Amino acid sequence: MSGAALAPDETPLRRFLADYAASPLALLGLLLLLLIAAAAILAPWIAPQDPYDLAQLDILDGKLPPGSPAGAGFTYWLGTDDQGRDMLSGILYGLRTSLGVGAGSAVLAGIVGGALGLLAGYAGGRTDGAIMRVVDLQLSFPAILAALMILAWLGKGVANVVLALVLVEWAYYARTVRGSALAERQRDYVEAARGLALPAWRVLFRHLAPNCAPTFIIVLTMQMARAVALEATLSFLGLGVPITEPSLGLLIANGSEYMLAGQYWISFYPGLALLLTIVAVNLVGDHLRDVLNPKLQA
Repeated sequence: MSGAALAPDETPLRRFLADYAASPLALLGLLLLLLIAAAAILAPWIAPQDPYDLAQLDILDGKLPPGSPAGAGFTYWLGTDDQGRDMLSGILYGLRTSLGVGAGSAVLAGIVGGALGLLAGYAGGRTDGAIMRVVDLQLSFPAILAALMILAWLGKGVANVVLALVLVEWAYYARTVRGSALAERQRDYVEAARGLALPAWRVLFRHLAPNCAPTFIIVLTMQMARAVALEATLSFLGLGVPITEPSLGLLIANGSEYMLAGQYWISFYPGLALLLTIVAVNLVGDHLRDVLNPKLQA
C-alpha cells in the first residue's frame, strides 16, 4: 500500500511507480495513451499520406471501404472519406490537433485556475469570497454552452478554441485547489512561514503550491480528457477548428451524413480513436487519484 514504510533502497519515485504498476487497468491506460501520443507526434512520418494536401487526394477514391488498394501504392486500411482522404492518415493528424488543444487548454486553465485557487485559499476573507463568487457564476453555465457562445463571438481557429476552453475550465481548478489550500494553510509549516514574515508570494508558491500539487495533477488529468471531448464536440458542431485543420470532431462530422448510406467507417473510426483517447486519459487519471490521494497515506 502507499502508506507502507519505504524500504532502505526504495525511493518515493520507485514506490509511486510500483503502486501505479500494481493496477493492470492503469498500465493499460498508460500504454494506450503513450501509443496514441506517439502516433500523433509521429503522424507526418508514419501516415501514408498528408490528408490535407490536396495534391495527394483523388476524388475518385472517395468513400472506398476499409482495405481498398490505393493508386499511390499503399492500402486504405480504414477506407477513405468523401474527398478521397485516407482515414488512417486523417485520424493520425486529427489526434495531433485534439491532443494538442486538450493538453494546451488544460495546462493553461490549470495555471490560471490553480493560481486563483491558491490565492483564495491562502488569503481568505474578501479575496476568497470574490474569487469564489466568480467561480460559482462560471460553474453555473454548462461548459459546452459557454464555449459555443465564446466561439460564436471569437470565430473558428485553434487559438480561439484553446482560449474558449481555458475560459470554461479554469473554475474547476480554482475550486479544487482552493479546497486543498484551505486544508494546507492550517498546517504548522504555513504558520511557521507566516511567523518568519515571509512574503505572501513565497508562502504561496514555495510552500503551499508544492503540497497542493497532487490534487492539481489529478484535476489536470481529468480535465484534459474533458477538454479533448469538448474540442471534438465544438468541431463536430462547426464552431471549433476550421476545415483546413485536422480534427477528430471534424472527421466524425464529415461522415455523419453517410452513416445511413452504409459508409460507416468515415465516422466510426475517428469516433473510436476519440473514445480510446478519452478512456486512456481517464484510466491514467483514475489511478493517479488513488495513488496520490492523501487519505490513502498511513
